[in-house]
Amino acid sequence: MDAAVVRHLDDERDFEAFVTSHEVVLVEFYTTGCPKCAAMEPVLGTVARATGVPVGLCDLGSVPVVERFDIASTPTLILFTNGDPADRLAEGFVGADRLVEFVDAVQE
Repeated sequence: MDAAVVRHLDDERDFEAFVTSHEVVLVEFYTTGCPKCAAMEPVLGTVARATGVPVGLCDLGSVPVVERFDIASTPTLILFTNGDPADRLAEGFVGADRLVEFVDAVQE
C-alpha cells in the first residue's frame, strides 16, 4: 500500500481533518476481518495514483460514523467533495477500472 496516497484514519478527529482538508477525497469504510475490505486496499492505492484523489481507510470499529453516513455494509466507499458526501458505492469488492470511473464522474 502506498502511504503517500492511502491513509488510515484512526479516530473521528483524523477523519474530519482528512475529508475537510482536500477538495475531493475517497474514503473506504471497513471492518476488521472483512475479506472484501482487505482485498480493496491495493485497488485503492491504484485508484489514488490514477486519479490524484487522496484515499482514506476508516475502520468502523474505531471511528463511530455508521449512523451518520447510513453505512449498512462493508466495504462502503464514499466520495466526499468539500467535506460533504457526494456519492457512494456499497457493492462489495469493486475493481480499479470501475472505481476510477466512479471518482472521475464526480470530479467532472
